[in-house]
Amino acid sequence: MAGADDAASATAFDPRPLLEGLPGLPGVYRMVDAAGAVLYVGKARDLKKRVASYFNKGVGPRTAHMLARVAHIETTVTRSEAEALLLENNLIKALAPRYNILFRDDKSYPYLKFSAHPFPRISYYRGGLDRKAQFFGPFPNAWAVKDSIRELQKVFRLRTCEDTVFNHRARPCLLHQIQRCSAPCVKLIDEATYVQDVDRAVRFLRGQTDEVMAELEARMHAYASELKFEQAAAVRDQLGSLSRVLHQQSVEQSNARGVDVDADIIAAVMQGGQSCVNLAMVRGGRHLGDKAYFPSRAEDVGDPVEVMEAFLTQHYVELPPPAVLVVNADIDTAAWQALFAETGHAVQILRHPQTQRRRWLEMAESNASLALARRLAEEGSQQARTQSLIDVLGLEPEGGDPARLRVECFDVSHTMGEATQASCVVYCNHAMQPKEYRRFNIEGVEAGDDYAAMRQVVSRRYASVARGEGLMPSLVLIDGGPGQVAVAREVFEELALDVSLIVGVAKGEQRKVGLEELVFPDGRPPRVLGRDSQALMLIALIRDEAHRFAITGMRARRAKVRNTSQVEDLEGIGPKRRQKLLARFGGLRGLRAASVEDIEQVEGVSRKLAERIHAQLHGMQNPSDDVAK
Repeated sequence: MAGADDAASATAFDPRPLLEGLPGLPGVYRMVDAAGAVLYVGKARDLKKRVASYFNKGVGPRTAHMLARVAHIETTVTRSEAEALLLENNLIKALAPRYNILFRDDKSYPYLKFSAHPFPRISYYRGGLDRKAQFFGPFPNAWAVKDSIRELQKVFRLRTCEDTVFNHRARPCLLHQIQRCSAPCVKLIDEATYVQDVDRAVRFLRGQTDEVMAELEARMHAYASELKFEQAAAVRDQLGSLSRVLHQQSVEQSNARGVDVDADIIAAVMQGGQSCVNLAMVRGGRHLGDKAYFPSRAEDVGDPVEVMEAFLTQHYVELPPPAVLVVNADIDTAAWQALFAETGHAVQILRHPQTQRRRWLEMAESNASLALARRLAEEGSQQARTQSLIDVLGLEPEGGDPARLRVECFDVSHTMGEATQASCVVYCNHAMQPKEYRRFNIEGVEAGDDYAAMRQVVSRRYASVARGEGLMPSLVLIDGGPGQVAVAREVFEELALDVSLIVGVAKGEQRKVGLEELVFPDGRPPRVLGRDSQALMLIALIRDEAHRFAITGMRARRAKVRNTSQVEDLEGIGPKRRQKLLARFGGLRGLRAASVEDIEQVEGVSRKLAERIHAQLHGMQNPSDDVAK
């Protein structure tokens, strides 16, 4: 362990003048190097004590390494520690300091939504929450939401169709036939009864399953006593479905009084110099699943407490915590409970849980260990693939470090020449780098001319590099054969770039995976590496990602062009009316599903114009035109 004296001797920074002037108030401090870059951001209940702690006691090697680079320390006083927490999180996200543990900013969790409608719809939802609808969650992943929706359909038979479909149904859909929907769209269930089913579904999600079961049983007996045997049988089937769902979930009580309505179980584990935090979510007493987080810049951290506190800071600042947090690290629970209370959330934090909560924590720890072991194995495999690619092609990554091998891959996608779009994906540090992906809309070339499209995208990507701006990759992959490679070579020669960096990936015989042929522009003969080659596995992974990225972009552009074109081609519709129509029906799909009467309700649309719009959207002759003729 390196001590404070070691750190102080490694830097010319003298903390004493700063410490003398620091107040004993809450706030945020920033460690800054000589170039003005922020090295670390931290919060403190007492700025004077916290900053002084770096210089008056032994620190670990990671902290000593940071202190050796500190030129000065900046501080900001806040009114409370809760404000300091908010400011710290904002600064970490904005500055990404080198010595802070960083978790990916993923606040967009999925929810289950009950829409604001006389016959509410249940649906998967991701985004900002509003007060009109009811939301349940968050859920750890999309699968958990969709699984809950399937369960609610089995038991309560609630609708999942969009309002535009619901408003225009003439007969029940397939979901009613397989007993997954009560068909409110065609009035096979009245509004009051449907709302009762929605209320029971809400209480089921809140963990009030015993009340729902008792209520359904009483309702079944009431129908039977009134000799309404068909209705009694339907409720009996509901009870059976609910019993099977509860049996599959195996909900266990955490104590004699009931289950945790809402709780998060958080386990931090460390292995092989890396960390993993597993977050398991319990909502309404039901364990919904878990999600693994892998922090960056935590390689030299030896204390799971630091990892846990970094997660709590960055995860719960904007996302409200549940009533109970169960953790496996020895954090100061009283301090964190007080901190959450200041932000308006009363939270109980448990370090040593009992009974069911303990089993949940053990399961979270086990899943964290498994996820970390899997990640370490995958990283080892990916590193081997990177090294194999370097050896096979004789590449020279920057500084000789395989992790700094940068590969860029290009692909062109279109549909019969329509909406041509090219993609550029990036592989570096033994992984794909989605933040550096780029799409290029190809303009001014003949439809279907892949060579001209490839020329345009390569020129646009590397023209700035030729001017001394931007990064030049170690390898440029072209998804294509000799023709595309020849085009890329011409561009490189015009820009005075090294053509030996270009490699084409041509599809093999009968387009079979593993038989791809590598094409070179510098006179080297083509090479077939074989399906067992680790280098080819990596090339195929990068090529397939470029293909996927290009196709998704092309399809989105094509749909936008087609939809915009069809709406803009409507006769007698200007920009304002077009906007009102699309806003009223939620887009082109809803407008197509609308009847003449529905379209007529839009402000500024007469009956005659509504008939014309409906006819044009469905490729029919307008009846009014027949009369005019």
